[in-house]
Amino acid sequence: MKPTSLKQTQEGKREDILFCIAAGSQPGQYFFGSSDFGVHQLDISNEMAQPIRFEDGHQSYVTGLAVVGGNLISGSYDRQLIWWDIESRKPARTIPAHNRWIRRVLATPEGSRVVTVADDMLCKVWNVETAEFVAAFTDHRPLTPHDYPSMLYAVAISDDGSLLATGDKVGHVSIWDMESFAKVGELEAPTMYTWDPVQRRHSIGGIRSLAFSPDGEKLAVGGIGAIGNIDHLGGPARLEVFQWRLGKQLFVAEDNDHKGLIEQIAWASDERWIVTAGGDHKGFVTFHDAETGERLHQEGTSSHIHGFVFDRDAGTLAACGHQHWAQWNLQSEAEVG
Repeated sequence: MKPTSLKQTQEGKREDILFCIAAGSQPGQYFFGSSDFGVHQLDISNEMAQPIRFEDGHQSYVTGLAVVGGNLISGSYDRQLIWWDIESRKPARTIPAHNRWIRRVLATPEGSRVVTVADDMLCKVWNVETAEFVAAFTDHRPLTPHDYPSMLYAVAISDDGSLLATGDKVGHVSIWDMESFAKVGELEAPTMYTWDPVQRRHSIGGIRSLAFSPDGEKLAVGGIGAIGNIDHLGGPARLEVFQWRLGKQLFVAEDNDHKGLIEQIAWASDERWIVTAGGDHKGFVTFHDAETGERLHQEGTSSHIHGFVFDRDAGTLAACGHQHWAQWNLQSEAEVG
């Protein structure tokens, strides 16, 4: 099945910015991380339900969430990881995790570990049950080529849990073995980094999203193309797909119709297509052919999308972003024909 349309089934307006989303254990249950420093729970199976804010825990933006087992784990610009009791909505355990802003929190498929990346340029692995530190590794440089602080925005884990990828501001990607934590590959996507040496002496862009194909052999890399005015996200949304073991780039897809960052990527279970989402001041959800990069379908959204949850089995996509969340059902040509 190749998607030809999206049917929006739910949406909600908000005053804050929702930076991340995680699906709960119950159908229609989602958790959001917010610019109000809070974690929020929403049951969209109840059309009258309103988001419920957890007890205060973080002291800055909540930028990463993972639901694993009975745990909800959040990461923040305050550099802390919090394990939450979902029933009471209270913090159960808080640990200092990084020395700079946490960008992503991701659970391993088998549920025993959680992975974080942050602007200290470290990828760290934690035991879910005990919250104990397991490992830290990196080959990402702390400074850009122009001697400004870099950022480590993106992390992905393969479906079988054996591989992990990390991506930074200057377009460097590393692939790691999840047992030994040894580096097993690397890629470069330098077009996603724009430096202005004249007007601002400032840079923008970077790799914002990564996703392994279900068989683990391909890696999709998302960000933004070359930007003319670095005070704005006015560059094309850019997707690069690699056969990573060979260091071979399979295709590049740039989108000038809906510009901005690709904030998240997911593959179809049969690897025939890829879905991406992101934006600048407005947002987009775009489906690409996974062999050619051809655009199969695209939906514009009223606001920048920061993250989504894609349920391959149910064919649903729930997204969050700037003052907005929404859920869609994917439809194939046969379903809409």
